[in-house]
Amino acid sequence: MTETRSDPAAIRRETLLVAWAALAIALVALAYCVRHGTLLLFGDAVAHLHIARRVLDSLNPGFRQLGSVWLPLPHILLLPFVWDMAWWRSGLAGACLSIPSYVLGCAGIYRLARMWLGMPAAVVVVAFYGLNPGLLYMATTAMTEPLFLAEVIWAVVLIVQYERALADEGLPPTELTIDPLESAGNPTASRLLISAGLVLVCAIFTRYDGWVYAAAAWLFATRPLIICLRHWDRRRWGPVGGAWVLFTALLLGAPSLWLAYNAKQFGDPLDFIRGPYSARAIEAKTTPPGSPPHPGFHNMRVSAHYFLKAAELGAAPLRQGNLLFWLSIAGTLAALWVFRRRQIWPVLLLWLPLPFYAYAVAYGSVPIFIPIWWPFSWYNTRYGMELLPAFALFAGCLIPVLISRPPKLRRYAILASLLLVVANSVVLLRSRPLVFEEAFVNSRTRLPFEYALTKALREMPTQGMILMHVSSDVGAVQQAGIPLRRVVNEGDYLTWQRALEDPARGAAMVVALDGDRVSQAVQRHPEGLRLINVICSTSNPCARIYRSELAGSR
Repeated sequence: MTETRSDPAAIRRETLLVAWAALAIALVALAYCVRHGTLLLFGDAVAHLHIARRVLDSLNPGFRQLGSVWLPLPHILLLPFVWDMAWWRSGLAGACLSIPSYVLGCAGIYRLARMWLGMPAAVVVVAFYGLNPGLLYMATTAMTEPLFLAEVIWAVVLIVQYERALADEGLPPTELTIDPLESAGNPTASRLLISAGLVLVCAIFTRYDGWVYAAAAWLFATRPLIICLRHWDRRRWGPVGGAWVLFTALLLGAPSLWLAYNAKQFGDPLDFIRGPYSARAIEAKTTPPGSPPHPGFHNMRVSAHYFLKAAELGAAPLRQGNLLFWLSIAGTLAALWVFRRRQIWPVLLLWLPLPFYAYAVAYGSVPIFIPIWWPFSWYNTRYGMELLPAFALFAGCLIPVLISRPPKLRRYAILASLLLVVANSVVLLRSRPLVFEEAFVNSRTRLPFEYALTKALREMPTQGMILMHVSSDVGAVQQAGIPLRRVVNEGDYLTWQRALEDPARGAAMVVALDGDRVSQAVQRHPEGLRLINVICSTSNPCARIYRSELAGSR
């Protein structure tokens, strides 16, 4: 394997072509998913759209409606799209964010591969990443994975470019011998470092994984400066030293801002960890008493196995998943050795999801269920998608190793690799992608109930307030096309509490699901309420709809 040098302008043109091709593929996937009505299969996708919508459309609109558990950037970016009622109802608003994220991710993984590989091998890398059916499906939804993957990939791209900008005549900072001030004082390095910081801030505000990514990225960005300080006078840092201070301040300030927001709005800086809507609280609420703990509970080895298997099943057919992993490990070792003088080390950030989720599953109340292992179900399999960039890039790094010298054989090997990638994607598509199967299976009981509830909501008067707990069944409100400013719900705080104390005077219509807070309020204060409809479905609590005889139509 030999490193490849190319004209930067040519690489930019190639990257632009990759982006256009990715956009075309994503639009085809969107057309297919719209036709088959799959944009809202994930309950979390419905919830993401709801959070964004309620910032603009609720009894108390504003930034507090962003909540405390999910990080705010995806919802902020969705704001221009969820304002349109039709896009909110159909789920198309989510695709308006995820498709550009998918395109940026494809462009980024190609740009990253071209730093060390030739164009044919880089095409194989981006094809493996961009043609993954699971990622294409997620790119049509309001899920956060496409956005986060794009942020992680581009953060690595920028950090590698920053390290290269610090180097003199292509040598890494460890071997600077000619006027190190010239390369270290290069304003390009400063801009790249600050750009990487801004991208990492976006990752911090997208997923909590981003907090760990940012910390690890800071180490990679700081390493060359520490090496340089061994040889330079501190006064010769120039603009790079200032850029590093700003970079550090950005990475410290972003999570601090989120902690301060939680403390101000919800009275606890760690409300997202131990609050009533946290993963820990949800696990405690949904786990039956006496049931065995989830796989990997307090066992990082088992947790790592579940996460890794979810990643393999999402990237390759069952029997080839383990082979893909070991090929990626071999490609990682080969790349680290061959390109050790070409700033290859930051790409190890792409493997960070493995230790992160090993810990998160073991101790963070985020179980992963896969259909081939106990409990033989689907839950959080999408987390495995975060290893897709590592699989794509490092398996691609093996291509130059396996290709022999004759140009004719080289062309055949590249073509064979590309055909294998396409065949892999076709097999995954025909057997239904793992993340799609999770969304489909877990929606089989939710959607029929929501459809029935939607029908009942559409039959309600078009005026007057509705009292309803929407966290679990906001999809029915969404499909019914009811503005959230007509729904008194748990996101309205004081208005919600007053309505629960006197439901008949708090709203014209009351929707109570068995066991929720509205149902409990109706049991305590049934006066003035008349039951007009009951909706029940298998595996779901019944919904009882009451008409208030006291509130009128206000």
